[in-house]
Amino acid sequence: MVERQLRRRGIGDERVLGAMGEVPREAFLPETLRSQAYSDKALPIGEEQTISQPWIVAAICQALQLQGSELVLEVGTGSGYSAAVLSLLASHVVSIERHEPLSRAAGGVLSSLGIRNVELLVGDGSVGVPERAPFDAIAVHASAPAAPPELLEQLAEGGRLVVPIALGEADVLTVLCRDGERIESEVIGPCRFVPLIGEAGFGAEGGGS
Repeated sequence: MVERQLRRRGIGDERVLGAMGEVPREAFLPETLRSQAYSDKALPIGEEQTISQPWIVAAICQALQLQGSELVLEVGTGSGYSAAVLSLLASHVVSIERHEPLSRAAGGVLSSLGIRNVELLVGDGSVGVPERAPFDAIAVHASAPAAPPELLEQLAEGGRLVVPIALGEADVLTVLCRDGERIESEVIGPCRFVPLIGEAGFGAEGGGS
């Protein structure tokens, strides 16, 4: 997976590649899907949610440019796979999920793997966790109509927010960086995510993280 799916498709951050190679993706999947764990595609995990394809996880992590000392906010815990990867790249990860069963299951897997620096919360991730801000990095695993202003406000100076922006028929993975009062943005590439459901997303109903 690391060599064929990630390095060949432009993932060059060796820390990210190392973390992707260390975390067992199959542990975060239903037993019936574990034979497909390293295929280059998203897979269902329940609650109308998916585990993202490996390249998407790696691309988000690479765009965050983590050095190891950061406090990271993850919006959309899902299976917990991305949180596990982030746990190897940052000091502490706060991960929020609106589906309590997914958060509970993710916690069980993370605990079984001995991962202790991921803090799981249940709630509306679209508005972040202001009481824990500022965050050095924020990763959003659901497409938003625009970069949620609440999340931008919770970025530390020099912090980076990676979020899929829904544009017409496609989602565009975008990284935004805080430079004082300025927010600089850069497009990573096209992607496809479930919609971000919540106050700063697509409303309170529907299927998103």
